Amino acid sequence: MPDRSAPFPMPQPCRTLFLSDLHLGALGAQPERILEFLMANPAQTYVLAGDVLDLWQPLLPHWTGADQAVIDHLNARQAQGARLIYLRGNHDPFPERAPEAKRPRVEAVETHLHEAADGRRYLVIHGDQIDARIFRAHVFTRLGSRIDHALRLVDRRLQRLSRSAPGTEARSSIEALLAWLNTLMHLGRTHERRLVELARAQGVDGVICGHFHIAGLHADHGLVYANCGDWVDSLSGLVETFDGRLRLVTAPEPARVPQTATPDLLEA
Repeated sequence: MPDRSAPFPMPQPCRTLFLSDLHLGALGAQPERILEFLMANPAQTYVLAGDVLDLWQPLLPHWTGADQAVIDHLNARQAQGARLIYLRGNHDPFPERAPEAKRPRVEAVETHLHEAADGRRYLVIHGDQIDARIFRAHVFTRLGSRIDHALRLVDRRLQRLSRSAPGTEARSSIEALLAWLNTLMHLGRTHERRLVELARAQGVDGVICGHFHIAGLHADHGLVYANCGDWVDSLSGLVETFDGRLRLVTAPEPARVPQTATPDLLEA
């Protein structure tokens, strides 16, 4: 398995931290890495862009102390004066049904309009709103979640069997397969164009989303498109600096190629 113990640099405070697709409570979640990232990037405002909780397994059987630590940290930051915004994702459509201690202490909303320090405005949305109707059906989401769970369970067992084998720090074949399938589903970047059109229709400067598990930051479609990435595979978040610039930041991950941002395009 990849080495998850890479140290983070000294904390770098930011104006806003955007995170999406934490999938806390799911087998593929990496709450330890999320907490490290949160501690390394303390923010004045935290925007959780959906799929924070993954509730499709009955009674959250995979909820761990590390999952709870992420929620406790976010709630503690809010109690200290930070702003906390929680957008509803397709995997957590009813967060109010989760036990109170296991969810952010803020009501979930569908969309959010974010105004950056430089005056630019961004539509913040999870991203599933542009999916085909069949993919948005709860039964399809449940099915996808359980297939992912089953594959990752097999992966864990295979990793245990081959723990002493050389090369086990690299991404497993099942992880690579899931990432490849996700990339294949979004060839052509149609989802980016459709989300940018939503932003354009609202007269804002860009869109910030999650959902697709493909981190990105660019203005290829005429407005800013920013995807936070996820905390199952890409391990990334979007940071707004105190002067309003957006930067895609990826957690240190020795076994994987870091995501690269194109901040120069957006900093002008």
